[in-house]
Amino acid sequence: MIENPTIKRPIPIDEEVKWDKRATLMSRTNKHGHIMASNAAFQEVSGYTEAELYDQPHSLIRHPDMPKVVFKILWENLKGKNNFHAIIKNLSKSGRYYWVITNFEIIRNEKDEITHYVSYRKALPKHLINVHIAPLYERLLKIEKANGMEVSERYFNGFLEDRKTTYDAFIRTLMKENAEEIRSFYNNEDTDSFLNDLIR
Repeated sequence: MIENPTIKRPIPIDEEVKWDKRATLMSRTNKHGHIMASNAAFQEVSGYTEAELYDQPHSLIRHPDMPKVVFKILWENLKGKNNFHAIIKNLSKSGRYYWVITNFEIIRNEKDEITHYVSYRKALPKHLINVHIAPLYERLLKIEKANGMEVSERYFNGFLEDRKTTYDAFIRTLMKENAEEIRSFYNNEDTDSFLNDLIR
């Protein structure tokens, strides 16, 4: 099978993708993080076709505003067989951005070996992102650019240790503390099970 050539990454522009924020964006990746399947909502928001996405590294949609340490923690947890939640700023083909909370599920075979990952993404209220997440990521990215990822990681570890928490627990707490705002954002309609579990 011939792999898709690497798609040229777009230049980011400071505009948000307009999309149906009630939608769930789904992708399935192999254990190396290459996209093997995606749903129509994922394709619409990312701006890529199913064919363009197939077998591409998931980093294709990674926004440069994202600090690398978040993905380091993410992969450490997934490879350690820990299901994980993360709030992520993604980059669309147009260069526009979109924020999502992602639930990563680990799929294993009968030998308990990781075979692939399935990710489900939902939108969050802009206020929650702007107040609690974007400023933290901005600090981490500034430290990373000035001193490297190891120093950024030390800062982030200190941030989490001061709060006696982990990244995943930090996200879970943030969701519970802002449950009313999230329910209002979805007009109190039923959301996907992973989001319901987080805001209960």
